[in-house]
Amino acid sequence: MGETEQRPTAGSRLGAQENAGISTLEHGQKPPMTPPGKLISIKIQMLDDTQETFDVPQRAPGKVLHDAVCNHLNLVEGDYFGLEFPDHKKMMVWLDLLKPVMKQIRRPKHVVVKFVVKFFPPDHAQLQEELTRYLFALQVKQDLAQGRLTCNDTSTALLISHIVQSEIGDFDETIDREHLAKNKYIPQQEALEDKIMEFHRSHMGQTPAESDFQLLEIARRLEMYGIRLHPAKDREGTKINLAVANTGILVFQGHTKINAFNWAKVRKLSFKRKRFLIKLRPDVNSSFQDTLEFLMASRDFCKSFWKICVEHHAFFRLFEEPKPKPKPVLFSRGSSFRFSGRTQKQVLDYVKEGGHKKVQFERKHSKIHSIRSLSAQPSEQHTEVPKQSSSFACGDDSDAAAVQSSRQGKELKASTEDTGQHKSPSLKKSPKEGRKVDGAVVSTVEEEEEAAKDRMQQNRPQSQQPSTGSLTGSPHLSELSINSQGGPSVANMSLSPNLSPDAKQSSPLISPLLNDPSCIRTEEEEEVKRKRFPTEKAYFIAKEVATTERTYLKDLEVITSWFQSAVSKEDCMPETLRNLIFSNFEPLHKFHTGFLKEIEQRLALWEGRSNAHIKGDYQRIGDVMLKNIQSMKQLTIHLWKHNEILIELENGIKNSRKLETFCRDFELQKVCYLPLNTFLLRPLHRLMHYKQIMERLCKHYPPSHIDFRDSRAALAEISEMVAQLHGNMIKMENFQKLHELKKDLIGIDNLVIPGREFIRLGSLSKLSGKGLQQRMFFLFNDILLYTSRGLTASNQFKVHGHLPLYGMTIEESEEEWGVPHCLTLRGQHQSIVVAASTHAEMDKWTEDVQMAIDLAEKSSGPVPELLASSPPDNKSPDETTVDQESEDDLSASRTSLERQSPHRGNTTVHVCWHRNTSVSMIDFSIAVENQLSGNLLRKFKNSNGWQKLWVVFTNFCMFFYKSHQDNHPLASLPLLGYSLTIPSESENIHKDYVFKLHFKSHVYYFRAESEYTFERWMEVIRSATSSASRTRALSHKEPHTY
Repeated sequence: MGETEQRPTAGSRLGAQENAGISTLEHGQKPPMTPPGKLISIKIQMLDDTQETFDVPQRAPGKVLHDAVCNHLNLVEGDYFGLEFPDHKKMMVWLDLLKPVMKQIRRPKHVVVKFVVKFFPPDHAQLQEELTRYLFALQVKQDLAQGRLTCNDTSTALLISHIVQSEIGDFDETIDREHLAKNKYIPQQEALEDKIMEFHRSHMGQTPAESDFQLLEIARRLEMYGIRLHPAKDREGTKINLAVANTGILVFQGHTKINAFNWAKVRKLSFKRKRFLIKLRPDVNSSFQDTLEFLMASRDFCKSFWKICVEHHAFFRLFEEPKPKPKPVLFSRGSSFRFSGRTQKQVLDYVKEGGHKKVQFERKHSKIHSIRSLSAQPSEQHTEVPKQSSSFACGDDSDAAAVQSSRQGKELKASTEDTGQHKSPSLKKSPKEGRKVDGAVVSTVEEEEEAAKDRMQQNRPQSQQPSTGSLTGSPHLSELSINSQGGPSVANMSLSPNLSPDAKQSSPLISPLLNDPSCIRTEEEEEVKRKRFPTEKAYFIAKEVATTERTYLKDLEVITSWFQSAVSKEDCMPETLRNLIFSNFEPLHKFHTGFLKEIEQRLALWEGRSNAHIKGDYQRIGDVMLKNIQSMKQLTIHLWKHNEILIELENGIKNSRKLETFCRDFELQKVCYLPLNTFLLRPLHRLMHYKQIMERLCKHYPPSHIDFRDSRAALAEISEMVAQLHGNMIKMENFQKLHELKKDLIGIDNLVIPGREFIRLGSLSKLSGKGLQQRMFFLFNDILLYTSRGLTASNQFKVHGHLPLYGMTIEESEEEWGVPHCLTLRGQHQSIVVAASTHAEMDKWTEDVQMAIDLAEKSSGPVPELLASSPPDNKSPDETTVDQESEDDLSASRTSLERQSPHRGNTTVHVCWHRNTSVSMIDFSIAVENQLSGNLLRKFKNSNGWQKLWVVFTNFCMFFYKSHQDNHPLASLPLLGYSLTIPSESENIHKDYVFKLHFKSHVYYFRAESEYTFERWMEVIRSATSSASRTRALSHKEPHTY
């Protein structure tokens, strides 16, 4: 095209072969006709800041120019990019691909058109080409320099460190300082140079392609990633900013997101002069009127933003390009504008089908080469996305980004475990284990499911295509973990429009456990294994002892090995506290190491793997249990110390900011997959597990069995130990739960006080003058707190108000307010109206609140003032309190926000928030009793093979490992809200011992090895998927003394 043949072009500069461009059109489609006539020269500024000139006919549509740029760059995924330019009013607008270029760019000689990213997908793993990710990385670099991508100093330094790694390679202090002196990535860069180099030092061995991937992994979690703000005003005249993203329309106040309207909630978008209108779908839980109105600076501004919204909706939500409307015969009404080009689904399908030739490219700013593979044949269906271990970040919210990141400044390294030979030559394995971007520990299984679908589609092009990233049904968290960072992505949840869907928390990261071919077991292997090993129930009970003991030993190692090692490197814990903790845990670890060895030896004899000729004398486990339980009694002195350990550690955290920071950072490590103080209670929980196992064994054996006498004696011994420690354990569990909840809340200082007992937490909708708004409620035996989430830089919940239970009454009020499952709580000074998600949830809250009111009446009187920074909310339900609860808190709780720090995004509180459910202390107690470990075969709904995984079920969640020897989980699946069933005939499973877990569009099948293990997994999972009905009211316990 014109001058592109007379001078070095963008393609040739990147090392591309001439005329090797790939059209962005579908197969079989012809490019638009190039009208004859006079040529005009258009200057295009590329993402690497170079300029190219293209000659196009005057009457050529914008698509001709766009395709010319993509062809020169050999850019296959050009649909994510667009051309923007200043119009005659100096307003930046996008080039319309259907209109003639000359009608849009009036004075081409004086205009420079920019080639930039237009559509930012929810996950950069959907970008199949290394060149595309490189261009996205250049866009992030540009947005950082221009101040468009805002984040904290840690995240900024981490982003720049990946850019530096891709440009100059591995860390060298002298070279780094010279490079940073010559290249300014952000204003006032000097203050961050030491932190940038510190992060750069950790990227040793990382290739430019991996650096791009990690850069995008961090950037996509930031709240301002891909965001272009459009100034507007709401109906009250408040200045706000509107933006559009892959999830829907976002509302910002300054650079803080205050609202989001998911595409699934939007019925119609329109504009009328300067007014931008959003018509919402009717929703009983919505706090908004049917149509929202925003005022923009001018009609042109309004129309421009409306066009961008139409294009984003079509690109991310439609399967194919919308058909043009027929021209009216007489009068036209409204705009004829429509999205032109391929949708994201079409782009994904086209790239995965292959057929395009891989060509080399060279990075302009990089001093090291990353050459795109030439060896890949068109028939190979694989992606160049670096494989990485799943880490929740969650969550997140991942937001959990730097936004909800529990660990903003730390990146997820890519592990290069790959499937078979499908491996990009340009991607090298990083020698260091990666850090987490968000606070959650592991990625959610829903994320792996999406990744598995993508891989399956690449290997089977004729099968059904994967999701295009549309966020309509995927309850990601963490995001977890998280995401995490933070967790959850919360995509596809049925939320009120006023609640941010936190879509950036979820990420379909590819877990190593999905890529290892050794995970797939054949039916023949399973059948041989089944025939070789014993089948009696007693054997599987003994095997449960071994599998759960392995997990228990790993949990002890979190304290005795990982925590102790971290403490020894940091001078943050008093010597007395250090001795108290480790002198009581090390004897337990030593004893249970020997105990596990004995159990495994007995199982080996039972299975005939050693000394097979005498195995008949060893097909029992009661004698081993009796011997070790009797020896365990000598350790009781250490178990009694656990109460003191828990209290002293919490006191130490309270009195030392350094110790608090240290423990919080340790909790964010992958190995600490549960709250730290939970591990301190594990030895007491384990005694209950031994008691339950021995009860099942004694129930199974007839009195005449050779093992019955030893088993009954062992049960008597362990029952005595449990009875002695049970009262202490109940107090400790309540104490631990209060401190865990304290970490999830901000705006409250004295949550943990003597005598306070936790009863229930969960999500309810609170009614105010503007409708129902989701709130998180926390019920104790003396007070009810309500909180919200979404306006802070961490994953914590902001306390808005509290109601003392002393003198409170509760009544159903569906008829009065016209809201289903509605309750009115009337306190002495304040009343609120709340609505539960279901009738069952309403009954649970009614029963627990009434019980708590009865307990409060028996206590000494009203509760002391709780809130640290917010005044009590004394308004009645019909006053408009919602805005004060949301927006005013940004300034009202500034002191609290300043103290915020990265936080886990995969806690039970967050799961209840996203799944719109609740959990009681009784549920937590049942969860402690229902813990299980072992191997399961897992299958996704649309996959063929079964994957063997080591699964640990605890704390309402399934944690997945490749084997029991792994130190940390690869993925997790919170089960609150899931349904547990047996597959039907129509699902064509046709295997024994299979159970099904289902939540919305997510379906997982798990296969156990025997009838006993199948029943055990069903039993423990059922305890988490459905809250236990209260069969008795909790009696008022003795006040806890801490």
